[in-house]
Amino acid sequence: MMLKSQQPSEAVPCLFIHATIITVDKDRSVILDGALATHHGRITALGKTSQLLASPQASAPDIRIIDCAGKIVTPGLVNTHAHLAQSLLRGLAENLNLHEWLCDAVWPLEANYVAEDGYVAAMLTIAEMLKTGTTCFLEAMLTHRSGLENVVRAVEETGIRACLGKLVKAAETNSDLNLKDARDRDVASMSVSSAVAAHEKYHGTSNSRLHMWLAAGTPRGSPSAAHAAIGEAAHKHDIGLTMHCAEAPKDREIYRQYYDCSPFQFCRDTHLTGSKSVFAHVVHPDEGAGDFDILRESKSTVSHNPTSNLKLGSGVAPIPEMLAAGVNVALGTDGAPCNNTYDMFREMHLASILHCGVRHEASLVDAYQVLEMATINGARALGLEQQIGSLEVGKKADIVVVAPKDLSAAPWDPAQVASGGMDPVTVLVHSSGAQVETVLVDGHFLVDEGRLAHLDEDMIMARARESVAGIRSRSGVSARTNTRLKYI
Repeated sequence: MMLKSQQPSEAVPCLFIHATIITVDKDRSVILDGALATHHGRITALGKTSQLLASPQASAPDIRIIDCAGKIVTPGLVNTHAHLAQSLLRGLAENLNLHEWLCDAVWPLEANYVAEDGYVAAMLTIAEMLKTGTTCFLEAMLTHRSGLENVVRAVEETGIRACLGKLVKAAETNSDLNLKDARDRDVASMSVSSAVAAHEKYHGTSNSRLHMWLAAGTPRGSPSAAHAAIGEAAHKHDIGLTMHCAEAPKDREIYRQYYDCSPFQFCRDTHLTGSKSVFAHVVHPDEGAGDFDILRESKSTVSHNPTSNLKLGSGVAPIPEMLAAGVNVALGTDGAPCNNTYDMFREMHLASILHCGVRHEASLVDAYQVLEMATINGARALGLEQQIGSLEVGKKADIVVVAPKDLSAAPWDPAQVASGGMDPVTVLVHSSGAQVETVLVDGHFLVDEGRLAHLDEDMIMARARESVAGIRSRSGVSARTNTRLKYI
């Protein structure tokens, strides 16, 4: 069953005028009363509204002119750590620490997806991401039962930009850790060769919006040679690679006990690091062992997931130290069972205040740094910084318009910015995905006037309710009962 209501519209020429444009370019330019023109899916002009309205492009017969007075135009957000399958599991794994969360809830649930469950989950996740300003994401661990074809189909139909990390893993054999992965019944389908074959088949499809990556299973006593094979395949075939690393408090001990090294000494020695390597969480690295140096020198990226790390009791990643060491830090939401949303605005807000509170230093991480994490740093992590992540002439027209018009943004007034009024970056970062009005990918309107332009939102939610009922029935996993509530 299709969950779309119509095909994406053609990328018509557009001119956005009277906007506050946060470009996130190398000069950190913010254009007041700015204008931005697009054509054939690319940004063709940037400047003052008066300049662009006087240009020949403004009078083109088929151009669409959008008045953005009082609104903020920003690059599309890049979510560098998201689990598409897990949107169906929202609220089913509350108040659990990571390893219990995995073994007792998430893994058994994920092992019981059938038929189109993975498609329904992907459509639900993507719809939420689009409506909250995400135009590109990295799927952190595409599981076998989700169905690769299901997720590819969802990317094709929605028009979003995607990097899909197909899970490659060995069976969980470490009895000391008491980690049982219900997904291991499909471990034969999670081989390096199957991931490389998927890359050959799908990479560069959907008008080059879809990129295939490898998602390496987390080392928990499995042979280092198995992880080295993943790293070697990624480098040999020039495939991006992502992995959860040093997430839980016990993880650093696992690297020491089973591999006699730090987390990123292990990653370096197994060829997992590189300019297209994204390591999620990194809450417990070993700075004294040179982990930050390894990350910087290899040009690897850390995907910061503050909400997930707090919700699962994993801790707070040492992001200020990573930034000071020159590590590329991007931002991600993780999945719905450990975040409850895929809203990158919520993630930006938390990332910009969390470290200041923990370190008792209000200026430690500012709003602009966090916006860079969510845009250009994320694009760099995915090897796409020449195409997306900032608003510059020649780049792809992946654009978000935010309308901060409600009480939570008052007294925002773009006319007062130059004279010391509220900073538009502060307005944006502490905004909400609910204030996203327009989203373009490759110049196509995917969200228009706050509504999904070609997806049937009601049908997506209805199918999600059907799918999760079946998954819960097959897995035997339900939400934990809140003993303080009485259902009558």
